[in-house]
Amino acid sequence: MKNCFLLIILLSFSSLITGQVYEVGVTLGGANYIGDVGSTTYINPNEVAGNVFFKYNYNPRIALKATYSYLPISGNDLDADTDFRQNRNFNFDNVINELAVGLEFNFYEYDVYSDDKSWTPYITIEFAAFNYRTVQSEVQPGEFIYTNNTAFTAPIGVGFKSRLFGKFAFSLESKIRYAFQDDLDYSTDQIPAVNVEGTSNDWFVFTGFSLIYTFGRPACYTNGL
Repeated sequence: MKNCFLLIILLSFSSLITGQVYEVGVTLGGANYIGDVGSTTYINPNEVAGNVFFKYNYNPRIALKATYSYLPISGNDLDADTDFRQNRNFNFDNVINELAVGLEFNFYEYDVYSDDKSWTPYITIEFAAFNYRTVQSEVQPGEFIYTNNTAFTAPIGVGFKSRLFGKFAFSLESKIRYAFQDDLDYSTDQIPAVNVEGTSNDWFVFTGFSLIYTFGRPACYTNGL
């Protein structure tokens, strides 16, 4: 009886593993920064960026998602629409490496194996840790020592995805992050030479096109919720 019960558990577990749908993908697009330097346009990609991701489709409406993003950012006061920033003429560039986990919510049921559930708009809500470079000290005028800093953010995004052919799909997505930090542009009131006297924290945005591959055996939920 004990062996029979163990066999039933193993068979059930095997069915659960093989009966799920997974997705892997790569995104190419552009990143932009919003803060105390340069343009204040919210979606204005000015640096080539990208990410890779893995998704587990819990059901046709909800997917669990893990993402690594490589996001260069830059700002130049000459691109601003105010005389103050243009006259100040400050500029910077930085690189953000981000790891995020979260949920993707589909507006409609989505199943790449189905003909009538092959597209949907969606939203994403995630929690992320990111690493970037910041100024540690000024050893002499115009010469700085830099260090890496890690911070947290909560990316929120909107997108649209649809099947291309077979097990391949695509998506268009834009995600915005509030950094909870004010030094992505190296600005700090601790070092006068890089203090641009901003009072609000920085934001950064990534907008891109994704190519997605779906694998795994369709689960029973693909017949509907």
